[in-house]
This record gives sequence, structure tokens and C-alpha cells, in this order.
Amino acid sequence: MKIINVTNNYPDLVREQLRNTDALTVEVYSAGNTTVIFTKAASHYEIIITNKHRAIRPDEREGIQKFFLKKRLDQSIIDHDQISIIDDPRLMEISYPIITK
Repeated sequence: MKIINVTNNYPDLVREQLRNTDALTVEVYSAGNTTVIFTKAASHYEIIITNKHRAIRPDEREGIQKFFLKKRLDQSIIDHDQISIIDDPRLMEISYPIITK
């Protein structure tokens, strides 16, 4: 599965997220018909996976999570015991809290 950064195609979404949330970074990725929104804030990372046309397949969920855990998240600062997942057939939200010192 190819995951491509398409953030430049969503300037309004990025601008609104940065303006109205605690996000420091907002990036949008495409994996075919599946869209991924990656957000980094001071207190957490968040990954939203969505597909408007069909349910998100288990292999997509797994592949996307692995990609971001490997490439975009600093696993040494994640509170692995407090990870929150909202899972619906066409939408998945994963929140990775950052350990506070």
C-alpha cells in the first residue's frame, strides 16, 4: 500500500485545524480511496483514517498504523497505556497521548 502526502491539496482543512485546535502540525495523506489526517499537538498525536466509499479494510488499518508508528511518531514519548481508539467501519481515530514530564 502506498501512502502519499497530499497536504498541499487541503490548504483550507490544514488552516482550520491549526487555527481551531491545539494542533502544531497537520498533514493529510492518501492511500487510494482512504484519506489519513495526521496531527501532532503538544499533548498527543492523532491519526484519523476515513473512507467515504466503503468500510476501511483491516489490512489498511494495520498498514497505516505501522507506517505512522515507524515514520511520524516518536514512540519513546508515547504513553502506550493510554492510547485511545474510536473504530467505525468508515472512520477510525487513534489518539496517542504524549508522556508529560
